[in-house]
Amino acid sequence: MARLNRIRMPPVLAPPVRLPRDVRLMNAVFAFIVTGLVAALLAAGVLWLTRAPAFTLRAIEVQGTLTRSQLPTLRTHALPELAGNFFSIDLAEAQRAFESVPWVRRAIVRRIWPDRLAVQLEEHEVQALWEASDGDQAGMTRLVNTFGEVFEANLGDVEDEELPLFTGPEGRAAEMLALWRRLQPAFGANGLGVGRQIERLTLSGRGSWRVELDRGVVVEMGRGNEAEVAERTERFLRTVGQMTARYRQPLLHADLRHADGYAIRLRGVSTAGAAGTASKAN
Repeated sequence: MARLNRIRMPPVLAPPVRLPRDVRLMNAVFAFIVTGLVAALLAAGVLWLTRAPAFTLRAIEVQGTLTRSQLPTLRTHALPELAGNFFSIDLAEAQRAFESVPWVRRAIVRRIWPDRLAVQLEEHEVQALWEASDGDQAGMTRLVNTFGEVFEANLGDVEDEELPLFTGPEGRAAEMLALWRRLQPAFGANGLGVGRQIERLTLSGRGSWRVELDRGVVVEMGRGNEAEVAERTERFLRTVGQMTARYRQPLLHADLRHADGYAIRLRGVSTAGAAGTASKAN
């Protein structure tokens, strides 16, 4: 028996009915009114959230190890700057308020439902004193942290700590910290009467380095990057013992800026040497 194949015809769509102009206008007005009412309700809800007593901030949890930042100081400096409740408070502004507190390096602020803030604080860890040799704050004593960042705090908090003093152009503190970390172990390990503690590290505007040690010894190290200055200093420390042993006088001054060696001045003796070998004595 023959099989019939049927072809389905696509449905015939009725042409769209165009509404009268006044009906279309009325629908547009109705949609506008509904949208406005929804927006007004949302605004009212947001306004209620910003004023509702249930969401007033009632506590701030301070996290982190604090050694210099005291809670009364935080309350005095930061809390007056906080405005709003759980929903409306600006976390970026709150972060800046806490970071304006002396000794606070960084603050991370977050909300804890429904009425608290949590503040994670990181304090500056002081490494050195800082005096800029130029700029608007030239000669003003500030502090350098372990990241090489200069910050301001009460110097009385560190008056009992033996901190080196860095003096140099503004913006060079991190570079000076890196060199100090390279040189301090070298001086600290020597037993030659040169001095074990760097009390002052100076970088001139022309890029020349100088250290002043705890025994009053001054070492002019000349120009160069960290590796060059460190190598020059370590070579000096390896050989200067020959000079101090020969004359049996304490070292007062050393000049490492000579291409073929260095010059030193001992108490009562003036010498110039290449690689630590004396060539002249007075």
